[in-house]
Order: sequence, then C-alpha cells, then structure tokens
Amino acid sequence: MTDATGPVDGSPLKPGDPRRMGRYELIGRLGEGGMGTVYLAVAPEGRRVAVKVIKAGLADDPQFRQRFRSEVERAQAVPPFCTAEVLDADPEHQQPYLVVEYVDGPSLATVVAEQGPLTSPNLHSLAIGVATALTAIHGAGVIHRDLKPGNVLLAPGSPKVIDFGIARAVEQATQLTRAGQVLGTVAYMAPERFDEDSARSLTPAADIFAWGAVIAYAGTGRSPFAADMPHMVAVRIMTMPPNLDGLPGSLRDLVEQALAKDPADRPTARELLDRLLHAGPQRAGDATSVLNQRPALREAVADAQAADDRHAVSSPASVTTRFHPRPAPVEEPDPTVAVPAGGTPGSETTRWVEARPQTETPKPRQGLGRTASVVLAFTAVVAVSLLAGIASGLIPVNRDDTRQGASGQASQPPVSPSSKAETTPEGNTAVADPLTVQKNWRVVQDTANKASCSFDGALVVTKKSSGPYRCLGPRRTFRDFTVTVTTRLLTGDGCAAVWLRFGKFSTSSDGEAGHLLAVCADGYRLMTHGLGKDGDMAELAKFPYAAPVAHDEPITVGITAKGDEFIFTHDGKELGTWQDSTFTEGRVVLGVLNTSDHLPASVSFNDIDIRT
Repeated sequence: MTDATGPVDGSPLKPGDPRRMGRYELIGRLGEGGMGTVYLAVAPEGRRVAVKVIKAGLADDPQFRQRFRSEVERAQAVPPFCTAEVLDADPEHQQPYLVVEYVDGPSLATVVAEQGPLTSPNLHSLAIGVATALTAIHGAGVIHRDLKPGNVLLAPGSPKVIDFGIARAVEQATQLTRAGQVLGTVAYMAPERFDEDSARSLTPAADIFAWGAVIAYAGTGRSPFAADMPHMVAVRIMTMPPNLDGLPGSLRDLVEQALAKDPADRPTARELLDRLLHAGPQRAGDATSVLNQRPALREAVADAQAADDRHAVSSPASVTTRFHPRPAPVEEPDPTVAVPAGGTPGSETTRWVEARPQTETPKPRQGLGRTASVVLAFTAVVAVSLLAGIASGLIPVNRDDTRQGASGQASQPPVSPSSKAETTPEGNTAVADPLTVQKNWRVVQDTANKASCSFDGALVVTKKSSGPYRCLGPRRTFRDFTVTVTTRLLTGDGCAAVWLRFGKFSTSSDGEAGHLLAVCADGYRLMTHGLGKDGDMAELAKFPYAAPVAHDEPITVGITAKGDEFIFTHDGKELGTWQDSTFTEGRVVLGVLNTSDHLPASVSFNDIDIRT
C-alpha cells in the first residue's frame, strides 16, 4: 500500500467524481454497484478510509435518509470482530455517505474464481470468521441481508465481512417505488426472500442461509443451487436440496442445516460458531490447530464469544425465537472453560483464546423443511415474476458473482478489526475497575503457554516461562488518554506489563504491535512490541526509581499519552517523558513480562482507571 501522495489502489477518479466528501479527501475509486460508488479517501489525520457515496436516486428520497441514519447508528454498534468497522456517516449530505476502515485484500469471489476452491484448513477458518462476523452483527440487532462471496474479503489474519447494516434502508426505500422488486444476489438469498410476506419480516436466519451458500461456494467453487438462469436458481433454492458434492465432511452437515428451507430449522450465528470450534478439517487437525495459525482470527473469536456471553442482544422486533436474547451485563460473566489455543511455550506474541463450553446438542440433518410444500405452490408465480423483473431491469441481480472482485462491488477492501477510538469527553472515565473479580478482564488458564490470569483480590498474572503474556480485556481503543493502575511484583524476576496503543499494525508479523511499559523492581522500561519480522521487543528508554521496590510493595503507575508525548509517573510523581509517533491508537492491555528462563513470574493489578 502506498502513501496518500503516490499511486492509489483501485482506479483513478473520473472527471465527474467528487474530490471531497465532508472532511475526507477522495483519491481513487474502489468499486461501484447498485447502492453507489466506493472511493478510497484520506481522513484529516492521514488515515486511509473507504467512503461509500450513495447514488442520487436514493439520496432524493427523504424517507431513505431517515432509514439510512437509523441503520448506520446500528451498524456503528457492531463490534469489529471479522467485520468492517463503520467509522462515520453523513445522512444529511447532498449525497449521503458512509465511511469505513480500509485495508487492501481480495474478495472471496475473486480468490475462488482465480485459484479454485479453498483448501480444507482455509475453508474452516473462513467458516469460523464469517460465523464470528455474523455473531457480532446479529448481536448488535443488525441483519446483513446481502452476504455473498463479493462481500467477504480475505484480509491478512482473518476474513472480513463488509457491506452490512444499511441494506435494509436501501431495500425499503426502493420498495416504495418499485413494488415486487427483489434486491440481492439470487444464489445467496434465503427462500423466504422470494415470499413477499416473509421478506417483510426478515430475520437473522436469512444471513445463516447465506453463510451456508457462501461456505459451499468457497469449498466447491460453485453455488449449491447453481443453474443457468437466476429464476431457475430461485426455483432450486425454494424446492430442491443443495448440491454439496465435494464439500469436506467436517462442514457438510452444518452447511446443510444452515441451508434449511424453514428459517426455524437453521442454527443461530452463535450456534454455528460454537459448533465450528468443536469440528475441524479432516486433514489439518481441529479448530484449535486452525486458529493457532491465525492469531488475529483467534482473538476475534474469543472477543465475539465474550461479547455475546456478557451483553444482551439488541434484536429487531422481527427476530425469530431461535435468535436468543441474552441477559444484561453482570459483574461476573457466566463461567467459561479455557482451552489452549496459541503459540508455543515462551512465545513472545502468543495469546489466549477463551471458549464457551458446548452446551447445545448438534441438530440432526434437515430435509427440505416443512415449508417445502408451500414453496412449491408459488414457485411458478415467482419464476414468472423473476423473469419479468430481470427482463425489465427492475431486479438488480449479479449473474456471475464469481467474476466480481472487490473492485466490482459497491463495497470497500477489508479492514482491520480494531475498535473505534474512544470518544468520551476529556477527563471522563472510560474504564474503572477495581480488578477484584472477573468483569472487564477475564480468567484464563493457559497450560500450553504456562500462564494464567486469575483473581484473588486482584488480577493476578503468572507466567512460568520467559517472555510476555497478555490477559484478555476490553477491546476499546484510545488515542489520547491517562491510565492509572496499582501493581505489585509478587514472585520471580518479572515485571508488570502495560501495553499502550496496542493494536493492528501493518508491519507487524503477528498483525499487532504497540508500546510496552515494563514496571520492574528498579524502574520502568519503555519498549516497542510486535514490530519487525519476529515481533520482537525493543527497549526505547529506562526510567529508574530513587530506590528499588520490594516484592509485594504497591506501585502506582501513571501514564498520560497525548499526541506523540508520553508522561510516566511513579506513585504520583513524574518519573520521565518520551516522544514517539509510531503508534497513534490502540488498546490498553495488562499482563506480565518474565525475564527469567527458569523461575516463574507473578504480578498483580488493582484499581485501573482509564480517562480520555
């Protein structure tokens, strides 16, 4: 990827294209479709983003603008777990636009068209990634409505689902003037999409059907309901079982259930995810082996599960009974079972995955479903309507999705899964946690990496092998902030570790990097962690105490980050400053740095306070 002044990805702007939308400078074209045009743009702070500009026909409809605003607000609430993060939008602009994160990468449609079906391990990681995205999307009360290979982008680290959240606004606005129109790519549309009454009360189950069709396509290179004409594809979707020949057996049963004719017979997104984590590729080990090779996906899965476990689902009124709302957040989350899922003992970049125990029995194979007989009755009518709509141009179908790359969709390239920067007013508390029980940070027991995060009146982090270890905590990211936390060095020669502005970074071999402040017995050590081919730590500066601290002596650590300046305090007194503009945004992470090859290191944390 080049800088903003050099050549750009995609294609150059055309003479009639805008050069600016709001505060974003447009520098190239990424794609065009029925909803509008997607541009590569640069934000004032220099960050590259993708800006989707809605076409004029929709912009002229005031009701569309209202729906667009509502859908964008809901899309912005979707956690960025294997999804493109919605950053900004202006529904009041002359042409409404939407801003999302940008990272270059091909679409699943392009990869399969050029290279053929995915290998078994890659297929299983794709299935997990898309199920993770749907868990996040549905958990925020959003239905994608247009999940297809062109809207799944294969970014480094994990797949990304794009174009979610605003399809409903477009669909409803278009239906006001074009009665009977069907929007979407026919091959990935659920049977209920072709029934006018059912389509009005669409549920998340429609996305599950699309998931099954996408995974079948990725594993076989063809649609499971492939036919020569779109209307015949629709007929097969409504009346015939899917053709899953060639799909690996480890996924076949689950895909078949996702493609059930009756929405009530399909699993939920969370059920898909949980079951995928208990079934792996036949020739490449289980899901743990797949995730071990993809740490970014592994962390997204853990975060999506935790968010789904701990937060109530804000579901639309039309949700079916299988889309289960969960209890509101509580001080202590439901018990979870930790399973090893990463790296080798002593790995400096290893992380932990926390998996929810499987409590739901897999459903038996479904046939055509109890709606098949009803579907047959109106198949002929739908086929005629589809033919008429296609002939008149009223039905915008994608006849050959496999030939569409990322640049052929009204979408953007994949994006990093980092959360939105905190927007709490300056001085307000963003995170306040005594760290006496599991709340924002979670309990894990990592036998593979000889490490743990537990609670005993404090968050206690232990590592029995050398190197750092990070506990899973809040995914919120910050630019400028102040954090204070009390730590104690309990055993061994290790240091308490606080990662700052830690998140996705383009030159990191593991996909993530940031600053690491090691709080040791003789002083602070500021490092970078994650840069370079090996994700090494590199020391930048030392800030010694007036006198060394003893084991179990409390140390109040203060860190203020503003722009490229850091100010570090020890027990309320300034210890040193540093300037570094390498990292501009990221998470605050707690953990341990064991400096010994032979002795375990254990530290504790209490009373963390993060203010913006």
